[in-house]
Amino acid sequence: MGAKKHYGSSEEYEQKLKRVMDRLGVSEYRYDWNRTETYVEFCYKGQWYHFENNFEKSAKAYEKTHKKISYVSDLFAQIVLALESLARLTEQGLYELSYWIEGMKMLPPASSVPACFAVLGFDHIPNTDEELKQRFRQLVKVAHPDGGGSEEQFQVLKRNYLECQAYMLEKS
Repeated sequence: MGAKKHYGSSEEYEQKLKRVMDRLGVSEYRYDWNRTETYVEFCYKGQWYHFENNFEKSAKAYEKTHKKISYVSDLFAQIVLALESLARLTEQGLYELSYWIEGMKMLPPASSVPACFAVLGFDHIPNTDEELKQRFRQLVKVAHPDGGGSEEQFQVLKRNYLECQAYMLEKS
């Protein structure tokens, strides 16, 4: 059976994270954890980066290291220690930080609106049928064959408008 590893208090690693971020030249960062996972996000040269750890990843690492992680605070400590290693490497001048963290860029959040609303240019579900109808009318003025558009554009808009109406009716 592998040894259990306990890194220390979360407060200790919160302070260490602050020092590491200072060493990296990062002033904007956030972190959190829940019962099963933790993350650290930070902004470096205008780009957000995301480091995360969870018990599933830890279990896979256990197969190699035989060090079992039992506390989510230890998952957090592992991220902080990894960032500290990056700080050390960049301070030694081996590479710039951006080289090491290139693959950790945060992706924009997945669209949470159904595709039919996105086709009509919404980034949210409209609050009223009137808002939906108004957007549809604006788009039809351009997409309709009489307005310089094509029959295909018009049919795509119409089909998606009807899907949006059905969606809103179902949700009300």
